[in-house]
Amino acid sequence: MWLYNAFPKDRVKAKYGFEPSQEWLDHLRLSSVRFNNGGSGSFVSPDGLTFTNHHVGAACVEELSTGGKDFMKTGFLARTRAQEVKCPDLELNQLVGIEDVTAKVNTAVKPEMSTAEAGQAQRGAMSGIEKDCATATGLRCDVVTLYSGEVYHLYKYKKYTDVRLVFAPEFEAAFFGGDPDNFTYPRYDLDVTFFRVYEDGKPAHTDHYLPWSHTGVKDGELVFVSGHPGSTGRLRTLAQLEFLRNVDYPARLASYKRRIAALKKFSVDAAENTRIAKEDIFGYENSVKAITGYLGGLNDAQLMAKRAEEEAKLKEAVASNAERKAEIGDPWGEIAKAMQTYNENYLILSYIERQRGFDSKLARIARDLVRVAAEKTKPNDQRLREYRDSNLASLEQRLFSTAPIYKALEVATLTDSLTQMDEELSSDTESVMKVLNFKTGQEVAEELIDGTKLQDVAVRKQLYEGGEAAIQASTDPLIVMMREIDPDARDVRKRYDDQVDAVERRAGAKIARARFSASGFTEPPDATFTLRLSYGAVKGYAENGKNIPAFTTMGGAFEHAAAHGNKPPYQLPASWMKSKAKLNLATPLNLVSTVDIIGGNSGSPTVNKAGELVGIIFDGNIQSLPWNFAYSDQVARAVSVDSRGIQEALRKIYGATALADELMGGSPPASASEHKMQGGKQAESRQAAPMSH
Repeated sequence: MWLYNAFPKDRVKAKYGFEPSQEWLDHLRLSSVRFNNGGSGSFVSPDGLTFTNHHVGAACVEELSTGGKDFMKTGFLARTRAQEVKCPDLELNQLVGIEDVTAKVNTAVKPEMSTAEAGQAQRGAMSGIEKDCATATGLRCDVVTLYSGEVYHLYKYKKYTDVRLVFAPEFEAAFFGGDPDNFTYPRYDLDVTFFRVYEDGKPAHTDHYLPWSHTGVKDGELVFVSGHPGSTGRLRTLAQLEFLRNVDYPARLASYKRRIAALKKFSVDAAENTRIAKEDIFGYENSVKAITGYLGGLNDAQLMAKRAEEEAKLKEAVASNAERKAEIGDPWGEIAKAMQTYNENYLILSYIERQRGFDSKLARIARDLVRVAAEKTKPNDQRLREYRDSNLASLEQRLFSTAPIYKALEVATLTDSLTQMDEELSSDTESVMKVLNFKTGQEVAEELIDGTKLQDVAVRKQLYEGGEAAIQASTDPLIVMMREIDPDARDVRKRYDDQVDAVERRAGAKIARARFSASGFTEPPDATFTLRLSYGAVKGYAENGKNIPAFTTMGGAFEHAAAHGNKPPYQLPASWMKSKAKLNLATPLNLVSTVDIIGGNSGSPTVNKAGELVGIIFDGNIQSLPWNFAYSDQVARAVSVDSRGIQEALRKIYGATALADELMGGSPPASASEHKMQGGKQAESRQAAPMSH
């Protein structure tokens, strides 16, 4: 998961005989996009056509399913531009510039500062840099922390907020095999969705986009994946890994499992309940499998022994050099102590500040309204990071989203989370007393959700624009509750920021300095939901003595369905069954590769040496989940939808000929590599102005 501005071209050349040029890298970077709801994507035509997974775009698909429509069930196809429908709150980011601001951030730290004061100074400096950048450029500007704080980069993004749905298959096709097949292989999923970004009411013209491959990819071929991996722990200390293994992951698993049970209970009451809870259930089930896989890695004695050995060697290298020891000290001990503090505050931090106890869209809106009113009265560099000036536009888009909110679902999830909070924290905790006041979770949830008016966007705008005075005067029950517990939440947040986050930042930076003092920065930093580039080969693997081929086919999907009686979750949609005779059943549908991915890479384009799109990442096999902590290509694989299967489905199942033609029209008439060089050089001159703003 390499940084674009530190990509190991020489390693790729040594292993695969191909050296990507800077023009090639720039073009791929500018063809990539980040979906603000947690996924990746890419531009695939010059007219703003954008491509990601169905499970990344599902929130929009579900939000547009109103008035008796259910696009999750039936799928969606806009046959004309006029039929493309705007998503209520989707934001896409295109990375247009990277700048090293390490010195600027660290200038704010003075020698006499405590660790907590240094952490606050760095957060303030980051907010200031972002504000200055956003004001000067009009771009979204984020300071990214790399190597725990040894390096800081300023990422400049062009932001698209008019994002319209173009095509989505049925849920049955996108998530064929359901939870039983999730994180497995072979797979047979059409996990894709197409959007189009607009500017000034017209499709945005995009100079950089990925042409669709005419021939697809072969077994053994080199491929690249450009996307936004969410978070990894490959450079974390043993103490941090043990905290995840012993505290955080088990707690999250328990939470997700009980939420699945509550949502399934809610779903059986009515067909509409089933529809509105489906995406949440999928999300939680996906998280359960992912975290179970992460735990598997941390419970792997061999993996942990290797990490312990690496840490011991690094400690010894520091201890054996008096000068380095004086500079570095014992950052591992500092982090271990911070993890103890984290453990002591974990429950109240999770339930009150991070809102595990308030699983409700409306409750989260109330928290944001209460917080932002207070934070906007402070100087930008003294605010909580999520309310800094440079982030307010994105916050406002979320707050004023017209996406439907279902009060029945809100009551169900809030009831369960309040009940869980009461069980975990006990009713004698001050914050819990303020919320429950000797009532049950269900009683409080019903009172709060029935009594609130925050489902009305106009009410939210009135409170937001009215600032502190409007918030203090509000009698809305959710606002009142969030107002009452905010001091408690802020208190535990400050303890975390000062005694955990600041320590991890300062001590982690020292460890990074020690690790790379001899070799330089030869390892990529842990993932931060920012753009990275990975490479590997299309390659099958062996499992339990059985060879698993790299590709599956469309015919295999029908066979897989038949083997399970063509019943959910192995039921192919009617559109597939009706079209079977027209299909070339040998067409590749899914494929695996050794490319390095993790959660957040969903929707990442898979491209060949020519920079052509040959697939889209949508999953990894179960063996890939320990990649969170250590990469191995023995049996772990990333899973993509094959570009050839997408074309076959668009043309012969969905009749989306115009869309399929638009994709194929993006292929260059001449040499693909020559086209990329020319595109990159043009991009350099076009990019000069915005990057220097």
